[in-house]
Amino acid sequence: MNISDIMRHLWSPVCVVTSAWQGKINGQIAVTIGSASIVPDKPRLLIQIYKNNYSHKLIYSSGVFAANFLNQDQVSLIPTFGFETGKETNKFQNIAYEEGVTGCPVLLDSWGFIEAKIVNSMDGGDMTCFLGEVISGEIVGKQGPLLWPDARRVLPEHLQNIWESKRCEQTNISMDTMGCIDAHEWNDRKVIE
Repeated sequence: MNISDIMRHLWSPVCVVTSAWQGKINGQIAVTIGSASIVPDKPRLLIQIYKNNYSHKLIYSSGVFAANFLNQDQVSLIPTFGFETGKETNKFQNIAYEEGVTGCPVLLDSWGFIEAKIVNSMDGGDMTCFLGEVISGEIVGKQGPLLWPDARRVLPEHLQNIWESKRCEQTNISMDTMGCIDAHEWNDRKVIE
């Protein structure tokens, strides 16, 4: 059995992770997101964000993020939040959102959202795993959330090709940086310039 056959079953729902810092906002599709607590009164969320993404700087510097879970019919948002960079594009130009309690954009037309304050992080070399304490959240859609296997089945072929190209590009970057792990305490974090 190929390990990648196992790993592809671990994909989380399609989620746009947003953040805000110093008047700037951004959002990106998260590679991995999941529950990190079994205690109902103390929910936590774990997200993985690649360091070369613009969102990483905003999340790391602000210490907050919002996880916006897409509806089953929102595959069309994957290119906006997954293939473009917020350094060059205003991803929210045609997207209805409001500022959440953390100051992060909360998508108005999504299945649901969770806002969190970061309580710890782990450097993975090419990415950072952020552990967030949930501050607020709500289910707003009537369908279920969009899952990655469903998104892949309905994404048009030209977008599948872009996805694959970006995946290969990121894989090459990750191969060079995965071993560059900087162990540090979250309380000692510094704003990324």
